[in-house]
Amino acid sequence: MAGALNRRSLLAAGGAALATPAAAQAGRSRLILLGTGGGPTPKPNRSAPAQAIVVDGAVYVIDCGNGVARQMVLAGLSLKAIRSVFITHQHSDHNADYGNLLLLAWAANLATKVDTYGPPPLAEMTRLFLQMDAYDIKTRIADEGRPDLSKLIDVHEVTRAGPVMQDSRVRVSCARVQHPPVEPAFAYRFDCPDRSIVISGDTRPSEDLVRLAKGADVLVHEVMYGPAVDKIAAAEPNAKTLKAHLLAAHTTADEVGRIATEAGVKTLVLSHFVPGGLPAIPDETWLAAVRPHFAGRIVVGRDLLAL
Repeated sequence: MAGALNRRSLLAAGGAALATPAAAQAGRSRLILLGTGGGPTPKPNRSAPAQAIVVDGAVYVIDCGNGVARQMVLAGLSLKAIRSVFITHQHSDHNADYGNLLLLAWAANLATKVDTYGPPPLAEMTRLFLQMDAYDIKTRIADEGRPDLSKLIDVHEVTRAGPVMQDSRVRVSCARVQHPPVEPAFAYRFDCPDRSIVISGDTRPSEDLVRLAKGADVLVHEVMYGPAVDKIAAAEPNAKTLKAHLLAAHTTADEVGRIATEAGVKTLVLSHFVPGGLPAIPDETWLAAVRPHFAGRIVVGRDLLAL
């Protein structure tokens, strides 16, 4: 486990978005929405936030909400094909299964190094997770002949905007977004051989995100249905505080449309739905809220949708 990175180093317009098979497609990138629900509580109809970008069989995971490993398996992705993991910010719906994903990939015969990227305290989180599961790890090394998991994880803490990493398949950069009170929080851009994909993470409207997403082929952006905010808050004992957080830290559907237009993206994918549970807001409602503000292709995300 290495030290911190200390420098910047389905519905669409006109019809439904079609899912592609999970089998590898040589020379092409695939984006898979592993989980599209927003917020820390489990939802019966949407899994917790997570995405995978696959390039030439290599898997790059963005955010690790609860159940991400199982969602990968359901999507037909190999856990041992994970090459990098990116955390947008340190909220539990985005990092709850960060350690578990690495442990379960290791149990599924991961044998190559995984680089992990995200804001502090990612290094300490990794150390503590390995400490928590030290008994299981030690037992499986001795009993099953597995390699030392700690030596397969290379941690890089991201603290500022700019280049994050580059390998033979993808170049990743980030922008600092605003998701108070969580600091720092990041959006990531993946420039693949065939297209560019931006993942917003959680954010209120952000000019830095717009700049990061300029001309991108795909923007996956969190979305909140403004008229439902009072209803969401009313269901919680801390209604006043929760409502203030939602309004200060997230992006409403109309704002998402304006952001996509300003960035000039080709396809806007809605995800991290707030509210995202039952009763579900119909896809047509999300589309109707975004469409007046964005003329490009709009996809209402769902779990395991591949694009």
